[in-house]
Formats: sequence, C-alpha cells, structure tokens
Amino acid sequence: MIEVKMIQIPGLPTKNPRRLYVSLPRDYDKTDERYPVVYMFDGHNVFYDRHATYGRSWGMRAYLNRAKRRFIVVGVECNPEGNERLSEYSPWDFDAWDLGLIEGRGRQTMDWFAHVLKPEIDAGYRTLPDREHTMIAGSSMGGLMAVWAAVAYNGVYGKAASLSPCLFLHEDRIADLIKSSSLQKPTRIYMDYGSAETEEQPGDWALMFRTAALLSEAGAYTAARVIQGAQHNEAAWEKRIPVFMDFLWDEG
Repeated sequence: MIEVKMIQIPGLPTKNPRRLYVSLPRDYDKTDERYPVVYMFDGHNVFYDRHATYGRSWGMRAYLNRAKRRFIVVGVECNPEGNERLSEYSPWDFDAWDLGLIEGRGRQTMDWFAHVLKPEIDAGYRTLPDREHTMIAGSSMGGLMAVWAAVAYNGVYGKAASLSPCLFLHEDRIADLIKSSSLQKPTRIYMDYGSAETEEQPGDWALMFRTAALLSEAGAYTAARVIQGAQHNEAAWEKRIPVFMDFLWDEG
C-alpha cells in the first residue's frame, strides 16, 4: 500500500503543493509490528513510472515485495520549478554552470525532513524511530544531500545511501564538515558511481573514494563502489537497490 498526500514545505519558495509518498508493508493493518523507515529525496521518481520525471522510477515498491523486506519508505517530491530542485538539494550556495548563483536551501530542506516530517511519520505510523532504524537516500543532488545529512544530522539518520552524488559542487566544504565531525556508532554509509556517467570519471571516482575515506576516519562504516557501465538515471539506480539495502541493513 502506498499513500500519496499533497503537502507544502513552509519556508521553501513555492506555493504549489508537492506529493508525499508513504509506502507501507502489505500486512501493515493486520499486525502491531513496528518498522524501520527509509526517507528518499525525489520521491516522485521512487515508486511510479507515471510520476517519474523521465518516465522511469526506481521501482522501490517492487523491490520491497520481491525481496520480502518490511520497511516504511517515505518519498518527498522535489520542487520542479525552475532551478528550485538545485536550491533545495544543496547545503550551500554555488555557481551552477550557465545558470548563475544558486541559493543553497538544503539546510531548510533537511530541517523540515528531520524536525517536522520525521516526527509526523513517527506519530502517524508504527515506526522504529531511533537513528539505527532511520535511513536517508538519494541520487545525484539527492545523493549529495544524503551524504551531508548523514553527517550534519547524524543524530537522526544512522544510515545513508548516496548514489551518483554531486560531491564536486562542495568538495572542500563537505571535507571540512566531515573532518570536524565525530559520527555516532553505528553509522553506515553507502556510496557509488556509474562508470558511464560523466566525462570526468576518474576525478569523480577519486573524490568519492576520498570522501568515503574521510567518513570512515570520522567513525562511519562506509562502502564506495564504481559500477561498470552504469549511467546517470533511475534505471541504473534501481539495479543498485539490493546492493545498498543489503549493505546498510544486513549487518551480520
């Protein structure tokens, strides 16, 4: 069962509502069980092809059913207006190629995720609310946000999946943040990059591995991988769901 609600995020510059998706286990209404929660950026791309920006979703619900994993998954649609997605998914201001200066509203976005959305989900659903059972995930700009949130909001999110993250936008700031942080244990962070994503592959890969090393030094149990032939799209990220879910949740 997937509940879809129309919401607004106060403080972010749009008056148009966006979709909030809450995926519940099939037998949710038949048990008293509590569940871990996965929060995902770009929620419109997580479950339904018909809602996805480019007509292809991650197929997260299909994976959960196929793998018989019992999670609550919460997806929040981004703001598609103009460059607002770049703004909402950036912790800091940056110059965006030929788009000019983008105001980073990532802090506002994550304050809402961590301090408004999460308490509402915990109050409205049978969750396991502690950080060890709370995960944040995203790709591209959402991947950048997932890494940043795992450090800056480490008391809330004990696990993070960062696929194809745009770390290059804030390399020095991310590095400085991690170096100044001591992460709670356990913290588990998965990162990866596709070998067919950009022309700057060696640089992107090296940056990812450097970031992973810093995260490990700060106390996280971290995995970083380059996926041969993988491109920058939902079809490629869908194939990595079993890999990052196994790493983050199967801690044997």
